[in-house]
Amino acid sequence: MQNLTLTWQSAGGAAVGLYGGAYVAARVRKPGVSALLREAGTLLALFALWQLVGHLSVMSADHALDRASWIHHTEQIIGLPNEASWQAAITPYPVLVRLANYYYAVMHFAVMLAVLLWVFLRHRERYAWVRNTVVITTAVCLLVQFIPVAPPRMLPQSGFVDVAAEYGQSVYGGAVGGVVADQLSAMPSVHVAWCVLAAVAVVRVSPSPFRWVVVLHPVLTVAVVVVTANHFWADGIVAVAILLFAYVVLALVARRRGRAAVETATRPRSGAEERLKQIT
Repeated sequence: MQNLTLTWQSAGGAAVGLYGGAYVAARVRKPGVSALLREAGTLLALFALWQLVGHLSVMSADHALDRASWIHHTEQIIGLPNEASWQAAITPYPVLVRLANYYYAVMHFAVMLAVLLWVFLRHRERYAWVRNTVVITTAVCLLVQFIPVAPPRMLPQSGFVDVAAEYGQSVYGGAVGGVVADQLSAMPSVHVAWCVLAAVAVVRVSPSPFRWVVVLHPVLTVAVVVVTANHFWADGIVAVAILLFAYVVLALVARRRGRAAVETATRPRSGAEERLKQIT
């Protein structure tokens, strides 16, 4: 699973290059190419920020394990299922473990990029809503991740096992799939935020009766992040709460714009405006 390293510096440089290409394309009157390059640059800029936050978290990793232990203990107090027991249920089945590791490593980015590209090419009028949701959700998740929290797999004393490392499929400790991933950004789970976001986008945008099949993606993702011991239930719960916050923000902005448009349309015209309208 090894690939070229994409650090925050290289991702940021690529984003700047794409923005430059978008500007040039706009100047030569290629609006479609310009929009595509601009959106790709935005996604790479987000990726660079994610990498940078992970790097800073590693530099200030004091008490990350203590926070993870506290989360696990709190979950047991309030009665959430023990993630370690879920993991123990699949560890006797190597094929399932390998599939779970692979799904965790690959599908997170692949599905999100596929959904964004599909909406951009087939439903351009809805793209801004999906893109803005991704930006707001990811940005808030990254702000929270400045506080480093270890994943469950780093708590062997609580019964967790790093199954990805055991099977040589870990995305951590090196460049895998072009990503230098951080290990101490478990809270909140961007995996969960993005999978739910992608499913909601497809269900709301697509007119196909088969669109509900995409719901399998968040179901599988939540199961995978738990059985691979990469996230606690709480990581996913907080991620979904942040996604809901993004939807509320976008809804309020849309409502304010709608009111502004109505006020502009119903505002009495001045005498000069009326004369101009009559002339035209």
